[in-house]
Amino acid sequence: MERQQFTASLVAGGCAGMCVDLTLFPLDTIKTRLQSQQGFSKAGGFRGIYAGVPSAAIGSFPNAAAFFVTYEYTKLLLGAHGVLAAPHMAPVTHMIAASLGEIVACLIRVPTEVVKQRTQASPSSSTYQMLLATLREEGVKGLYRGYRSTVLRETLGARRQGHTLHSWQAAVCGAFAGGIAALVTTPLDVAKTRIMLAKTGTAAASGNIPLVLYDVWKTRGVTGLFAGSVPRVTFISVGGFIFLGAYEKVRHTLL
Repeated sequence: MERQQFTASLVAGGCAGMCVDLTLFPLDTIKTRLQSQQGFSKAGGFRGIYAGVPSAAIGSFPNAAAFFVTYEYTKLLLGAHGVLAAPHMAPVTHMIAASLGEIVACLIRVPTEVVKQRTQASPSSSTYQMLLATLREEGVKGLYRGYRSTVLRETLGARRQGHTLHSWQAAVCGAFAGGIAALVTTPLDVAKTRIMLAKTGTAAASGNIPLVLYDVWKTRGVTGLFAGSVPRVTFISVGGFIFLGAYEKVRHTLL
């Protein structure tokens, strides 16, 4: 990848990600509170709807940039030679590149997500207070609680990016594909939220995804497994439209 392409991917991915996260943040807060173990009202209801936004703002740009830079490099390497260089293998190349991009991005996303979600579910605490409390009680390891469930959720719904499309085409495709993926992976998102919010020492805090999903199903049924699906689908559909459209436009402008 040329230096200009690297810079374009970095800036475009970061700008688009930050734009989506900050614009649609209230939907994310509502989703987190609907999925929390204590329930929507006890988690804050509609109060403090921007609780945790500093964490999202800090992590948004590097998270999105990490995804797209990894994605672009992987796609370039896989498509340079070998079996995956064939035109009919392009979808496989895109999927592998997107999955690796998500794995790398989660190294940045998960710590900010842990702090953000805990602040969203406890609006009386600030982002800084929640960060200090997490480090004091669990250390750095606590910031990566839920890493496996987050990676699983993201890779199953990994975004595919094609630069042969115009901005509006990429945006529309991203909105539809993202919405469907969001609905299907909602149970994994519920598990991720429960694991990140769980008190230290509890069964959920161990990060056992099947155990957490079984507990949700046993106590709340199918409704519990799909808690927060409406704001989640809305966030990712609208966010996919904004993200991919903005990314394409900024990248093409820079190039």
